[in-house]
Amino acid sequence: MHLLQIIFSVSMFVWFLTEILYKNMLRSGKEDQKDKDHSTLNILWMAIPFSIAASVTASYMTKFPIAKGSWILYTGEAFIIIGIIFRFIIIRSLGKYFTVDVTIKQDHKIKKEGFYKYMRHPSYAFSLLTSLGLGIYLNNWISLILAFLPPFLAFIYRIKIEEQALVEQFGEEYTEYRKKTKKLIPFIY
Repeated sequence: MHLLQIIFSVSMFVWFLTEILYKNMLRSGKEDQKDKDHSTLNILWMAIPFSIAASVTASYMTKFPIAKGSWILYTGEAFIIIGIIFRFIIIRSLGKYFTVDVTIKQDHKIKKEGFYKYMRHPSYAFSLLTSLGLGIYLNNWISLILAFLPPFLAFIYRIKIEEQALVEQFGEEYTEYRKKTKKLIPFIY
């Protein structure tokens, strides 16, 4: 097996394993406001595995290459690894305030430093970078759409729900923060 294929297989395993661990270990506590999620966690857990399975299947069944040459594979794998690593770093930086379900902690504060100085949802942005990397690695336009679009739509819905909860909790402070930052891509979107 080619070294890049091994790295890809390992990174996919790590991606899956970390997301399972996050889901099982980083849930809201009994004293947290848990009624805010509106099933967004379930939607994400349907969208992301579906997108992975559909994009990989499409790569075997169709041939619509994005580019020629192995550089596209390395680019995709780089995005996967960067996405996994930076999502982990961001989750660690939030500490107890990161939960997989939309939750407001009792002593919750808006984080405005680091990545949060430029975008409101860096954890989601790097998760989407991982999905984008998968589509690019598979080097297939259909796979790229299937790898990226379902998680993107699920995260957009989740962001809407999450930001409603944050505005309810923090009011003007969050509204002002929202005016100064972008959702997912610094300075752009």
